[in-house]
Amino acid sequence: MSWSIITTPPDALPPRPMTMRAQSIPPRHHFPDHAHDWHQLVYAIEGVLTVSTIGQTFITSPDQAAWLPTGVPHRVGSLLGAEFRSLWIATEAGSALPRAPTVLAVSPLLKALIVEAAAIEGQGDPDGYGGRVVTLILDQLRRAPALPAALPWPREGRLAALCEALYLDPADERSAADWARELGLSSRTLTRRFEAEIGAPLRSWKRRLRLFRAIELLNGGMSVTQTAMELGYGSASAFIFAFKAEMGASPHAHARQNSRRGKPAIDFPVHPARAIAHTPRAPES
Repeated sequence: MSWSIITTPPDALPPRPMTMRAQSIPPRHHFPDHAHDWHQLVYAIEGVLTVSTIGQTFITSPDQAAWLPTGVPHRVGSLLGAEFRSLWIATEAGSALPRAPTVLAVSPLLKALIVEAAAIEGQGDPDGYGGRVVTLILDQLRRAPALPAALPWPREGRLAALCEALYLDPADERSAADWARELGLSSRTLTRRFEAEIGAPLRSWKRRLRLFRAIELLNGGMSVTQTAMELGYGSASAFIFAFKAEMGASPHAHARQNSRRGKPAIDFPVHPARAIAHTPRAPES
C-alpha cells in the first residue's frame, strides 16, 4: 500500500525559544522531505514513527525521540498511526545539544513535560510558568542519553514492503528464501541488499523487531502471555526466556527498571554502512 502526504504548515514562525506542535498522524501518512531553520525534536507520545534523515531510516517508540539539528533534511511518518509531538527549538536555545541527528532516550519526566507543553501551547504566560516548562524540557534534553540507534528500517521499495509486513505480523515465520520468491528476487540478492541497507541479516533484524514490538505491546498494557502469542512464541515461558536472553531481565522487571531509571526500552547498534550519506526515500516529518 502507498503512503499519503501530510501538508506542512505554510506559515510556520521561528520558535522563541520553543514551539510545540501536536497532531495525530493517520496510518501510512508522512510529511514530505523538508528542513527547518531551527532544531526539531521528533517524538510520539503514542505509536511508532518512521524517521528518515541523511544516510539512515529508523523507527522510534515512545521511549525514544529523534533530535534533528537545524538544516537537516528529514521526513517523518507512521505505519500504524501515532500521536505526534514536534518540538521546534531555536538554534541558540539548542546550542548545547547534538550537532548531528541523534536518537535520544525519553524519560518519564521528559515525556510528562512534553505533554504539559502541548497542553499549554498558545496560552498566555503571565506568571512565567510556560517559560519554566520550556527550561525544564531543555534541561532534560541536555541530560537525555543518546542511543546508538533505534530499529533500522529500509528506505523504500521491496525491502520496505517486507519490513512493513513483518512489523504488522511479527509471528510470520517465512524464511529469507520464502520472502525472496514473494518479492521476485533471488535469495542471494535479497540477503545482500538487506545486509547492505540494514547492516544485519534478516534473521537478526527479525529478532530485533520482535523485541521492539514486545516493548511496544507491553508498554501498551498487553499481558506477557498475549504479547508472546502476538509475536509468534509457542508459550509465555519461551517468550520470557528469549526476552531475558536479549535484555538481561524479565519483561516485567525490565519495565519496572525503565520506569524507575528513565532508561530507553531498547537500543540497537548502528552498522558502519548506515553512515554513508545519501538522500533517503521513506516516510517523513
